Amino acid sequence: MRPSPKHALLTGSILLALSLTACSTVSEPASKGSGTVESADAAGSLSEIKLNQKARDLLPESIRAAGVLRVASDPTYAPFEYFDTDNKTMIGWDIDFSDAVAAALGLKADHVAGTFDTILPGLASGKYDLAFSSFTITEERAKIVDFIQYMNAGSGIAISPGNPQNITMDALSMCGKKIAGQKGSVQSMELIPSFSTQCTEAGQPAIDIQHFPAQSDANLALTSGRVDGVVADSVSLSYQGQLANKKFELAAGADYEPSPLGLALGKESGLKAAVTEAVRDVLDSKYYHDISAKWGVPESTLVTSAVLTTK
Repeated sequence: MRPSPKHALLTGSILLALSLTACSTVSEPASKGSGTVESADAAGSLSEIKLNQKARDLLPESIRAAGVLRVASDPTYAPFEYFDTDNKTMIGWDIDFSDAVAAALGLKADHVAGTFDTILPGLASGKYDLAFSSFTITEERAKIVDFIQYMNAGSGIAISPGNPQNITMDALSMCGKKIAGQKGSVQSMELIPSFSTQCTEAGQPAIDIQHFPAQSDANLALTSGRVDGVVADSVSLSYQGQLANKKFELAAGADYEPSPLGLALGKESGLKAAVTEAVRDVLDSKYYHDISAKWGVPESTLVTSAVLTTK
């Protein structure tokens, strides 16, 4: 997501709106690493992405001269973005996708680690050019920042193996239980509170909502028994459960409200037209499907470039 004027001071209400990040992650330190996924060479190569001269010509001259796009991500959200085994190189689906967008523009992506609550203000101030961190596109956020869609994804809930608390995606199964979300995420600020309201309206105890600064913290709280469930993007939850040696799993039930995910850029950045054309190329490429297979992202979440015509 991104703010309006590049260097404007963000008011409290804007910061609140910006902080409504799309997803949360449930990785834990022991799960870091790329050993469980295919190599980039085996599952998609940037050589598949050709320079889009039309898109490059739309870039601001300052970006063309710099030759790089500063791309911010919160590296705690496998399989979308997380640190490799060296604890400093970011890898993941968003990283591969943003590399392809940069390549289509004749640029390199300079990946910068941030946290959800600092990425968007940093984007607003011009610290970053783009942000890729599984952001859910909402009407409220779109008033402040620009988005370019590249996927659809819904929310799920992670529970302990065997589901001892009998939790499902039915809100009433969560009443009176400790349910966690990443601080500032849509799940933490909107989805879980809406579930809790359903509980109280049904005469049941409210959900004890737990907020954690990173999904790695939420994950540790779940595996240590301090919370009963964690609500986040279902793709990441499933992937993280596998990386964490099945210490948690997805509860039964269909994904809740699949929503568009997109990259974020500042409204005053001058980048939207160029980046949209680059994204169009990537969405229409074999590379898009290759990296999704590589990172275990199901085809059902993928979109075509047709979504860009209405954005």
